[in-house]
Parts: sequence; structure tokens; C-alpha cells
Amino acid sequence: MNFQNAEMPAGAVLAGSTPIMTEETAIPGILANHMAPKGKCGRLVVEEGACQFVWEDDLDNPLDCDPDHPVVIFAERFHHVVLTGPVKLRVEFYSLPTTLGGLDPNAGRPGNDFI
Repeated sequence: MNFQNAEMPAGAVLAGSTPIMTEETAIPGILANHMAPKGKCGRLVVEEGACQFVWEDDLDNPLDCDPDHPVVIFAERFHHVVLTGPVKLRVEFYSLPTTLGGLDPNAGRPGNDFI
């Protein structure tokens, strides 16, 4: 298994969360190439089952995500989620303590609706 071993950035504060999603109700935007909302990082939390998380710039190394192994979603890095079977998951969004420069204005950001 390829689990991420990352911490939330220091000073990150919870700003919102998606509702619980399943393999049948997942927001289509999370399954496609996108970024976290501007100025936010995320945390993919699986409550039941498992899925994979893929950085677009590292397609050959998907991260496994299960109830014991959430994934920290770093700001301004393209990614997508791969559903591999039955799952219950949500994405939490965290405000960062400083404003980021170099934001991509054309990036899809499906999480904007949940903050």
C-alpha cells in the first residue's frame, strides 16, 4: 500500500467540508483533474472502504486512502480521486494562515461550494 505520511500545514483552520459521498454520489469534479479552493488545502477522509488519490504531476504513484490513512491535499497542486469500490468519504477544507501567490485562475475547484 502507498500511504501518504503528511501533516496539515501549521496554522491551518477548518473552513468547511463536503457532505459524505459514496461511490454513487461522489461529486463528479473530484474525479477529474482539479485543485483545492483558492487559499485552502484539503484533507480527504474515508469513513468506510477505500479509494485512491492521484497527484496529476505524479500519475504513477497513486496514494491509498482508507479510514486510518487520510490524504492531505496541498494547495495549488492538481489532483483527482479514483474510486476503487464501495466507499464513504468527505473532503475537509482548511484555510491557510498566509495568502498564496501564483494561483491558477483557470483551475477547476469543485470544493469552492463547501467553504
